[in-house]
Amino acid sequence: MEAERLLTFAAEAAAEVKPDSVVSLDLRGLCSFTDYFLIVSAGSHRQVRAIADTIAERLKEASARPLHIEGYADARWILLDYNECIIHIFEESTRQYYDLERLWGDAPRRVLVAPAPRADRWGADR
Repeated sequence: MEAERLLTFAAEAAAEVKPDSVVSLDLRGLCSFTDYFLIVSAGSHRQVRAIADTIAERLKEASARPLHIEGYADARWILLDYNECIIHIFEESTRQYYDLERLWGDAPRRVLVAPAPRADRWGADR
């Protein structure tokens, strides 16, 4: 599957599970091991797994299978390696800690799902 098509399929699949945000980094010309990172954040371990499962299932339906999966048991950071597109699904605090967007700051960035406003415990937006 073409890298951009895989990226789009994965982002659409992630959006089905209502992630906090989805960002792609275009790494073509910046690294030799992949073309894109798809970075997804979620509010809980359960949601991280649900997003990973949904992405893997949708891409399997499109005949794409990951070369490798890391972090599924812990579910703070699940990595799905599709070679030309590496998908990182983070619990939000883990995403902030590793800050891949800063590490790959030279890469063109595209927000595919904007961060949703957080509601406080009384239901009002912060």
